[in-house]
Amino acid sequence: MTFINIINGHVLLPGTDKAEAMSLQIHDGKIISVDASANDAVEIEARDLLIAPGIIDFGVFKTDKPAFRFGGITRAALMPDQSPVHDDPATIRYAALKGKPDLWVHPLAAATQGLTGSKLAEIALMKEAGALGVATGRKWISDSGTMLRIMRYCAALNLPVIVHSEDSGLAGNAVATESETASLLGLSSAPPLTEALAIARDLLLAEESGAHVHFRQVTTARGLDLIREGKSKGLRISCGITPGHLFLSNIAIFDFRTFARLSPPLRDEADRLACIAAVADGTIDVIASGHDPRGPEDKRLPFSEAEPGMAGAETLLALTLNLVRDNIITTGRLFELLATNPGRILGLKAGEIKVGFEADLILVDPFAPWQVDSNRMTALAGNTPFDKIPVQGRVRQMLKGGKVVSA
Repeated sequence: MTFINIINGHVLLPGTDKAEAMSLQIHDGKIISVDASANDAVEIEARDLLIAPGIIDFGVFKTDKPAFRFGGITRAALMPDQSPVHDDPATIRYAALKGKPDLWVHPLAAATQGLTGSKLAEIALMKEAGALGVATGRKWISDSGTMLRIMRYCAALNLPVIVHSEDSGLAGNAVATESETASLLGLSSAPPLTEALAIARDLLLAEESGAHVHFRQVTTARGLDLIREGKSKGLRISCGITPGHLFLSNIAIFDFRTFARLSPPLRDEADRLACIAAVADGTIDVIASGHDPRGPEDKRLPFSEAEPGMAGAETLLALTLNLVRDNIITTGRLFELLATNPGRILGLKAGEIKVGFEADLILVDPFAPWQVDSNRMTALAGNTPFDKIPVQGRVRQMLKGGKVVSA
């Protein structure tokens, strides 16, 4: 295969806070040299651009190639909540083919058959079929015995367990977080304690089983304190969040905006600020889009009847770059959250610009201005709660395995 030199850009190397001016060399789909170039190579001009690892979006609900391309997502871990549910080897193999040739799709296996929370799925067979993790889906598994068996099984197979954290007995059919806002709107609500209760139980089970448990979304101060405590004990745990809970509070639902109906529901401002602090202090390991595009049939309904979820792939990078501009984290730390840590959790040789790693790269203009517009998004649906917000940061070019991905 042809040698490729990416020249005149600023490369973001592992363990550094900011990008440095240098070239990058690629051959046979791999990064073979940093700050060196080959003769007779194809050159890609990256003047004034940031050369960063492609985003590994941890926990999307749809394979949405145009949205992923726009947002700089080269790999996506696909949740098992599909039709049919990804609870057997055949569905895992099929899902892994969906993104080709433009991106890598890594399907997560359903922890239980049909995601019902009762009978364990064929986890070992799904691992053989290509699953890199096991997920409980959009719901918490209330049966502690079942959850412990799942964790022990996954620990033996060296698979991470990705969990949703809302105690279903306490949450019930609530569509909002218990607050003055929910009361004024007359919406069914549950206290933020629903999250902490679920996390507390699963931390105990993680300690008992030795499994690596990834708490897909931790959105409350109490939940984050529990994660800190678990990490201080040396438990194999990690946690994530989405821009929705980082940048929006439950005030966003005040006019019954169904685009702001998420799962878990938006929290109050104190919890939102606690999430920002947890990104800054390293408690949160992953920022993912939670990409869940839903059309009018799911969203143009009364708030309580609308389905939760947001289209987040296109806005993930631009929104999280605000954390850098606000001096909350460095550019290096941002891409640890977006790419490096997800890659490590999934056991991928990707997510870092390192010799021998996959040449999954994005060339970013971090200052390019644009406006989020739900009517013009490339996603399968434009249900974004960030509609009409001005942002900065555009992906100018993307490479998957050393090959340029067309727009």
